[in-house]
Amino acid sequence: MQVEIVLADHGAAPLAQQAGKKEHTFRGKIEKVDEKAKTLTVNGENVEGWMPAMTMTYALDKEETIKKVKVGDQITAKVYDGDFKVLHDVEVVPPKEKK
Repeated sequence: MQVEIVLADHGAAPLAQQAGKKEHTFRGKIEKVDEKAKTLTVNGENVEGWMPAMTMTYALDKEETIKKVKVGDQITAKVYDGDFKVLHDVEVVPPKEKK
């Protein structure tokens, strides 16, 4: 029998990854950045098999991400089955150039 202890201050983030939960790609537009609470309010697109399109407030797996995003940014992130509170590996999607 193997026992694994995980110590982290990122809520369930590492546990979701380590438990072999199914990973989904999240896409959305940031509507609010709360630096004090270290959360983002995101208008998220439908993620088939995870969550329908809606605006929600999410925690982040990495605290430094809060300094790299702003209202209006389009983002992608990883989300995991059973974890509806944390966005993982958030990346800002560069705006498309207008022709």
